[in-house]
Amino acid sequence: MSDISEGPGPRRATVAAIADQGVAALTNIAVVVCAARQSTAADFASFAVVYTVFALLLGAATAYVGQALVLRRGAAAELHGHCRASALFTLGASAALGATTALVTVAIPGGIADGLTALGLVLPLVLTQDGLRYAFSVLGRPQLALVTDLSRLAVAVPVLALQPYGTEPGRMVLAWGLSSLPALLLGAGLLLLHTRGAAAIHPRTLLDRRHLGRRFVVEFGVGNAASQLAIVALGLLANPLAVGALRGATTLFGPLNVLFNAATGFGPPLLGRYPSPHHQARAAFTAGATLAGVAAGWALVLLVLPDAAGRALLGDTWDAAVSLLPATGTQYAVMALGTCGLLLLRVLTPRATLPVQLTFSLVSVACLLIGYAAGGILGAAWGLAAGSAMKAAASWLRAGFELRVTAQ
Repeated sequence: MSDISEGPGPRRATVAAIADQGVAALTNIAVVVCAARQSTAADFASFAVVYTVFALLLGAATAYVGQALVLRRGAAAELHGHCRASALFTLGASAALGATTALVTVAIPGGIADGLTALGLVLPLVLTQDGLRYAFSVLGRPQLALVTDLSRLAVAVPVLALQPYGTEPGRMVLAWGLSSLPALLLGAGLLLLHTRGAAAIHPRTLLDRRHLGRRFVVEFGVGNAASQLAIVALGLLANPLAVGALRGATTLFGPLNVLFNAATGFGPPLLGRYPSPHHQARAAFTAGATLAGVAAGWALVLLVLPDAAGRALLGDTWDAAVSLLPATGTQYAVMALGTCGLLLLRVLTPRATLPVQLTFSLVSVACLLIGYAAGGILGAAWGLAAGSAMKAAASWLRAGFELRVTAQ
């Protein structure tokens, strides 16, 4: 992408990209914290179900549009055209999906249905605004993504904090979604400014059967969406309070997601600088062990947090979430090892990650459901931890096999 970029140097661009990931994660944490503080435990549980649905749709959009876009290569005008086409495709597809969601749920009573109706109305705004960061990455200007995401954070937090206590899920989702409009308009303006002279590429190109996004969506589905769907099912079919407690506990570990995303995004080229696969394995394991230590330390900090501080963060949901912190902390510690194991495996043998993701994502879902059946919300949290531990072990066992094959 150096042929089109007149932006900052590689080091500054990397710093800007990591900072943008941090701001995006901070925004997600702040949204959940504000919603928890301004809602009753029951209303926040409904909001958490809706927000989990949004997280699924966001992940799918990122996989289908964003991850495919950043792999584009070519002349500047063509790349500019793909950036515009991806933004337009996201806007159109999310508008169609959002309208369908709103029409299906508008007549259904209940807080979750109201929240889903509101989500359908704001879906084009939130998905398109988030997707613009990948266009700015292609342009070699991650600092523009940072600017737009900072504006998103600056608007979303005050808007949600000003909602009265007891705000219903539908209104909370509408306030959250509409708060993304200024950042969307700013990002769209910057994109148009920096893609002048773009080639005319129709958004329909993203529906081509050879589009890489199709493969990435499958990997997202088996790697991430399965457990999220299981959590949604718990809220819809069993106990919405379980979803609220799980969402509250995982939100407190949000800073670690920034580190995991940075490892996934910047790890492959860094590992590629090591002279041999065994050196790469040692570096990946060291990174995983370090991240696991950070996760364990963060869990200890949260465990000694005074109840008053916890309620200031999560409101009524703190009482249910605090009991899940040991399980969630364990989950994030083993996730750190698993993330770095998959990272190494992707560098050694890229095709080997999908079978691991498929098999052990289903195992994680089974552990979640078995844990909930055996021990309620706490059992579900420990089930997620067990599933993550088995996935991490499988990743490193497969990486060890690939290292032995390489050595022969």
